[in-house]
Amino acid sequence: MNNQKKAPKKLFIAECLQKMFFGNLFGRMRGEEHTVENERYDSPSKLAVKRFFRKPLATTAVIVLLSMFLFVFIGPAFDPVDLSYMEAAHANVAPNMNMMKLPDSLKDGAVSITSNGSFTLGLDEEGDVHVWGYYGTTSKEDRVDVMKIPQEVQDANIRFAAAGSDHCIAIDDKGKVYGWGMYDNAQYSHDGTLIAMCIKQPTELLNGTLNVDNVKQLICGNQVTAILMKDGSLYAWGNDQTGAPNMQAVMKLAKENANFDEIAFTNSGMFALTDEGEFVTGGSAKYDNLQILDENGATKVVNIFDYIGTRKIVDIAASGDSVVLLTDDSEVITLGTATKPPVLAEGEKIVEVSAGTRHFILVTDNGKVYAWGNGKLGQTDVPEQLTVAGAVDTVIASGFQNYAYKDGEFVDAWGLKGYVFGTDNMGRDIFNRVMNGGRMTMTIGAVAVIVATIIGVIIGCISGYFGGWVDMFLMRVTEIFGAIPFLPFALVLSSILQASNLNEDTRIFIIMIILGLLSWTGLARLVRGQVLAEREKEFVTAAKSMGVSQRRIAFKHILPNVISVILVSVTLDFATCMLTESTLSYLGFGVQLPRPTWGNMLDGCRNSVVIQNYWWRWLFPAIFLSITVICINVIGDTLRDVLDPKSEVEK
Repeated sequence: MNNQKKAPKKLFIAECLQKMFFGNLFGRMRGEEHTVENERYDSPSKLAVKRFFRKPLATTAVIVLLSMFLFVFIGPAFDPVDLSYMEAAHANVAPNMNMMKLPDSLKDGAVSITSNGSFTLGLDEEGDVHVWGYYGTTSKEDRVDVMKIPQEVQDANIRFAAAGSDHCIAIDDKGKVYGWGMYDNAQYSHDGTLIAMCIKQPTELLNGTLNVDNVKQLICGNQVTAILMKDGSLYAWGNDQTGAPNMQAVMKLAKENANFDEIAFTNSGMFALTDEGEFVTGGSAKYDNLQILDENGATKVVNIFDYIGTRKIVDIAASGDSVVLLTDDSEVITLGTATKPPVLAEGEKIVEVSAGTRHFILVTDNGKVYAWGNGKLGQTDVPEQLTVAGAVDTVIASGFQNYAYKDGEFVDAWGLKGYVFGTDNMGRDIFNRVMNGGRMTMTIGAVAVIVATIIGVIIGCISGYFGGWVDMFLMRVTEIFGAIPFLPFALVLSSILQASNLNEDTRIFIIMIILGLLSWTGLARLVRGQVLAEREKEFVTAAKSMGVSQRRIAFKHILPNVISVILVSVTLDFATCMLTESTLSYLGFGVQLPRPTWGNMLDGCRNSVVIQNYWWRWLFPAIFLSITVICINVIGDTLRDVLDPKSEVEK
């Protein structure tokens, strides 16, 4: 009787798992010699996997490709694409993450922080001006670049400063007015090419000075500027064609009988608040009406002045497309496209209203912060610590960022930090579109490959196994499909689909099927050749003698022996189908904008201006497409090597 103890079952299982996942790695670490005997139980597939992952380039390609798949298929679940979204204020912004980076000198207190687009201008308590964020310009003039503060402004003690959509205005302690940035639409100076169509900057502000102690407000908008004096007088200039078509009407009221207490600009209008609490629209009918709910809960439209009645307006703020009025009984009235304001807790009173480009901020008497409006870029996501009583004294809403202060010290900021990959000509985030576009490109490529593989394997297997007239017929059909000029035919079919009344999803599905129906011929020939060789082997003869059906022999016995060839072909065809989809989209015949794919993103960059000045718009889609295709090709080539039984064990 054998007295030796048997190895514990748990140790045996652990050894099996260790060898399954790590081979003889731990044995080699213990100094054990790796021999052929160690691998006597390895199956061909396991040996192929080992040989594959012994190749550093192939292993790297797998890791990169898996990362790419996770990026484009899991990422959109957290950051889906909004096909209707665009932001004109952020068109062609280069990659940067500095849009919310507050300068240190403004953390100890800020006189003002203003923004209407991708750059922000701040004035600290020492009279110094700071600009941060991004502003792109192709002009060779330094003064056109708002990021370059003129030396005379840096040397002066600035009392007021404001930023418009493409220009900046500042007033120093001596009453001199400075301007820099774009000037073609009379934003400042008298040099603009379109100045004859706009309201010029007053000559006395160009050649002289004003009483800075009498200045009440300096504000800039979309290519327009206004300076409101404490005595009620008003200076306003700039593009009154598109920036503020009602500017002259508001200025006329200021000259006649109205003492203005505050001025506000939207992207297309100028509005005022008088010292008697009256709201002045300057004839802009867009903000004359208000939608409210009647006693039955139905929406009805009322005249804003009838709704206000005898109440007074105590504060006014304007975003790019909305105006907010604060009444003396603490009601917040929103005019325009902004959503309704939040409901305050009982007993809370509003002490401050400020506006960014697309959102509004409220601060209550107990220091709580509320936000509403368009918050797609995080402007309305108030940090939780600022929603408690006593959190802040004031919040400056500026552009797409917000800056909170308590006792004169900076507390927190939230909103848009920037764009990792920049934006396109419509202000859409390229990182988001590359991620969602990659999902579409890979999905189309995968579905097309699946369709082509199914057709190619079936036809190739039947043709190769049965031979004779079946082989001749199927190969002639294959040659007919192979003779069709692929790209021109795909372009014709895609153009027909574009002219149809099919919805976008249906057209995309049909494009997938078309790509699959036109790309199966190569695989069919390859499978046929392999099956022709396999059907003459002994195991097929044995199966026939045992009465196994023809279909079972072809698809259960022969096909698994040629699966390695199919895997290689499918891998390489996947890359080809991705490139084909991108080619169709690049030529304008694939998936149509605004739905993104890597191909149609590159299609939007087909001009020298974009290629030279906005490199990020074509670089990132091209990099992702190139890396993905290269990784797939590397994997396919390596599979072909490791699955070839005639190749050496190590290459």
